[in-house]
Amino acid sequence: MSLRSFRAALLGAVFSVAVLPLASFAATPDDTLVVAQSIDDAVSFDPAEGFELTTVQSFNNLYQRLVQSNRDDGTKIEPALATSWEAGSDGKSLTFAIADAKFASGNPVRPEDVIFSLTRAVKLNKSPAFILNEFGWTADNVDAAVTKLDDKHVKLTWTADVGTGFALSLLTAPIASIVDEQTVSAQIKGNDFGNEWLKINSAGSGAFVIANYTPHEALVLQANAQSSDKPKLENIIIRNVPNVGARRLLVEQGDADIARGLSADQIEALKTKSGIKVLAVPSARTDYILINSKANPTLGNPAFWEAARYLVDYDGISKSLLRGQSSVHQAFLPVGFPGALTDNPFTLNVEKAKKILADGGIKTPLKIEFIVFNDQPFLSIAQSLQSTFAQAGVTLDIQPGVASDIYARGRAGKFEMTLRYWIPDYFDAHSNASAFAINKDNSANTVAKQAGWLIPELTAETLSAVKEQDAAKRVALYEDLQKKIQQSSPYIFTLQGNDQVVLSDKIKNYAQGLNADQVYYDKVEK
Repeated sequence: MSLRSFRAALLGAVFSVAVLPLASFAATPDDTLVVAQSIDDAVSFDPAEGFELTTVQSFNNLYQRLVQSNRDDGTKIEPALATSWEAGSDGKSLTFAIADAKFASGNPVRPEDVIFSLTRAVKLNKSPAFILNEFGWTADNVDAAVTKLDDKHVKLTWTADVGTGFALSLLTAPIASIVDEQTVSAQIKGNDFGNEWLKINSAGSGAFVIANYTPHEALVLQANAQSSDKPKLENIIIRNVPNVGARRLLVEQGDADIARGLSADQIEALKTKSGIKVLAVPSARTDYILINSKANPTLGNPAFWEAARYLVDYDGISKSLLRGQSSVHQAFLPVGFPGALTDNPFTLNVEKAKKILADGGIKTPLKIEFIVFNDQPFLSIAQSLQSTFAQAGVTLDIQPGVASDIYARGRAGKFEMTLRYWIPDYFDAHSNASAFAINKDNSANTVAKQAGWLIPELTAETLSAVKEQDAAKRVALYEDLQKKIQQSSPYIFTLQGNDQVVLSDKIKNYAQGLNADQVYYDKVEK
């Protein structure tokens, strides 16, 4: 058998494990980690496009960036594909020295790959492109902004009024992952920059490569033989298990090594099980209700936004429903970020909500389409909201759907109300502020745009905050922004997450940080 045939047979065998029916699962192989979770949210594994939990969690394992967040302290930035960097005297440029590294293909990492990766991400202009737009980069000027100095050095320049510290923070985001230009270029169709191929394949220098991916079934990663720091395990199988009860059963019986997204009841039951351990990982995830203010006049009325804030049973959802998986948090910056508000001014108050609706000229009863992920805890939270909103004469018509479809409808503005979460893309307050407090003219693909909310004044304030160099003044500006959005906006911030991950006690060195992309499989051992 040829080496190619042997590898194909191996990958076929690994993939067959991923898609077996639940009843036929056997104990997980010694060289393979099996993870049970929902991957229905996955839209694309192209780092220039992928913006969902499943894809974001994969990128640190598939790709490297010029710089990266420290695993233990995300506010610290350290070298990755860049061995060092030097800030320009103008305060608007950085020169990076490129490490001796190889992609999974065996191709060396070159300045050309950095140029290709960053410029293609801007020109594709997919959902996360606004992160690189913070440099002032556009499809028209990005080619001149990212240039090769020699075979080991690349220079980045920008026009936006931001400092080098913030620029480095932007470069830790998944969209700044470096892809193999030669491999991707061979897959280009028309003007897609290889996007169609990268949706289900990888071309990085990370610890793993995508061996197989079948949407809504399984993602199979294989160790990258070219990695400078070879992972301990040969394969990672991330199996789509939409049913949370099935996830629990798999990890409890030893048929999965890790399970994510279990309910509070299941977590409590597993805490006392032998052979099982539960990790509680602080999360920067903020949960919120998104209202499409352009869907109809009622949803565009600020009185409805205000009333809705008093129709959420924050404590009931947090304490009774989720029990340790989330805490009440009513601002767009998560606790752990400088300037995050910690006061929660809203409580369930149906009578007050009724008065606000009446005073705002909103007649009840009324019915609102409410699209939600067909997964827990989203369905349970939606049912709680349905119950409390109904007390004020507002019927929430819950319409569950596959997460990827719910995202697509949200981004296209084809919804009335939905339940969402936001995860910072990098460790800086602007990561969240740029999503919720920027929309001058609908040109940037922000959450505010998806809400149909034009906010030129708040946009100007947000852009002033990111320019501010005095740390204390900058914190004060973000506190003010949060208060304004907290009081009146088409978003209702409800919770901050606390990720509970269930693992077999055979698993060692699993690492997960505050931010969603900080999931690391390379050091995991059995």
